[in-house]
Amino acid sequence: MTIYRFSKNVTIGKHTIGAGEPTYVIAEAGVNHNGDIALAKKLIDTAVSAGADAVKFQLFNTDALIKADVKKAAYQVGNKTDSQSQYEMLKALEISADECKVLAEYAATKSIDFLVTPFDEPSLSFLATLGLSALKVSSTDLTNTPFLLNAAKIGVPIILSTGMSEQSEVDHAISAIHEACKDVVLLQCTSSYPAPEADLNLRVIRKYAEDYGVIAGYSDHTVGIGASPYAVAAGALVIEKHFTLDKTLPGPDHQASLSPDELISFMREIRRVDTMMGRNIKRVELCERENRLSLQKCLVASCHIEPGVAFNESNICAKRTGGVGIPANYVQSVYGKLATKLLNVGDIVNV
Repeated sequence: MTIYRFSKNVTIGKHTIGAGEPTYVIAEAGVNHNGDIALAKKLIDTAVSAGADAVKFQLFNTDALIKADVKKAAYQVGNKTDSQSQYEMLKALEISADECKVLAEYAATKSIDFLVTPFDEPSLSFLATLGLSALKVSSTDLTNTPFLLNAAKIGVPIILSTGMSEQSEVDHAISAIHEACKDVVLLQCTSSYPAPEADLNLRVIRKYAEDYGVIAGYSDHTVGIGASPYAVAAGALVIEKHFTLDKTLPGPDHQASLSPDELISFMREIRRVDTMMGRNIKRVELCERENRLSLQKCLVASCHIEPGVAFNESNICAKRTGGVGIPANYVQSVYGKLATKLLNVGDIVNV
């Protein structure tokens, strides 16, 4: 197996992502602005209010992205009378490069990381000039090796989703970008809207971390708060989740996104899990210390012991003593030592 040397810690904006750090949460606005820059700014405000670390949008040139006659994906179809093509839908959801720059500047005033997923070469080229602290590459471009390499060469961290892909394709993508970019975050993802629970495969998160030595995370397409808290417990250091201002708005992603109130609850749950995960070093916690004294056992005489008699497994045993005496795990070091005074049953052993 190839040994990769990706960064163990990645910096995006003011945030450090790595083991022991709080989960980095990306609030995915995507195209839920419906092409309206004012709505996009409100999405940024909502992400800030909820406490997300980053807000992410999508940038694409529809003509460079898709043929005009491509049909919508099944989840994008609004109803049986919806005859709009995928090209027409995306054209209505475009934001311009200038508008993207305005949003980046607005996010900076709100002290939230601004991320963008480019879907075509012109958009990628523009973002290379924008000074972003990281780039997100969609699952749709995991197998687009030339595009992936160009993104990796920009010189900022790459967050790469892996939906709709085989293990061999992930292997190929990682191998392709390894030399160009060491700051990589690899996201497990199931590209179905919503994603069925039986197809989430959260164990892949830890496999990515172990196989490639990358920071691993999860792009969540489940309903509601969904799988993300469990993904954090499964090893995800980065979480991405769609949100909207109003689930009833027209557009392909609103219904499967979190509402503003749900986004607040979502962030609260992620931070609860962060707290529960704690550290990776076992120690006696402050809340346990009194119970430790009360409940753990020390050595006492199990029978009458005369001075000068050697301690052995027949004349001493372990009982709760309120923390007084020799802890029972030191019993082997006590065997063979001589009693220095008369001990009755239950007396605490000292040597």
